[in-house]
Amino acid sequence: MPPKPTYRRVLLKASGEALMGDQGFGIDVSVADRIAADIAEARELGVEVGVVIGGGNIFRGVAVASKGGDRVTGDHMGMLGTVINSFALRTSLVKLGVDAVVLSAIAMPELCESFSQRQATAYMDAGKVVIFAGGTGNPFFTTDSAAALRAAEIGADALFKGTLVDGIYSADPKIDSKAERFDHLTHEEVLVRGLKVMDTAAIALARENNIPIIVYSIHEKGGLGTILRGEGRCTVVS
Repeated sequence: MPPKPTYRRVLLKASGEALMGDQGFGIDVSVADRIAADIAEARELGVEVGVVIGGGNIFRGVAVASKGGDRVTGDHMGMLGTVINSFALRTSLVKLGVDAVVLSAIAMPELCESFSQRQATAYMDAGKVVIFAGGTGNPFFTTDSAAALRAAEIGADALFKGTLVDGIYSADPKIDSKAERFDHLTHEEVLVRGLKVMDTAAIALARENNIPIIVYSIHEKGGLGTILRGEGRCTVVS
């Protein structure tokens, strides 16, 4: 008998940069396939999975604002980047025989269905992987905030944040060799210490809804399944 997974329903937040692989821009299909394989493994464990992907590999709204442009327009462009990434991940999931659907916070009926909490929950109850595109549908909110919001809306038991490192550190371990790694933190500690794992709104939303955040390395093949089985390295924020 395989071990019973720690959580029944999870929301996975992956950055757009994670999809780039070693490229400087765009989507590395092999990386999308590997992330899809991790999600497929989680499904085989009996875990229901929702996904939010960022758009930073294609466009960052703040880049427009930093050069004197309109932040709202920039954020709308970033939202469209998340839609492209969502389609890429769905393609990789379908190749593996995993039933996946994209729901967008921005209406684009020719391409995919619009998000509603009722429809998302119905799809997850039916065993589909649901990919949430378009962020929250509002400017000034990050895809981290979208992930915390969707996690609350679908009643997720945990929010998995896939990063470049194996947990939360006191500083960037790639820059500071003395950075301290944490196994466990409270939402409050993350906010008070100003740890840059997710933005403040996302952490606060997760705290208010008692959703633990599990930070792990998305570049570790099979990492999601390992942690769902109660093994592997990660930081738990609860």
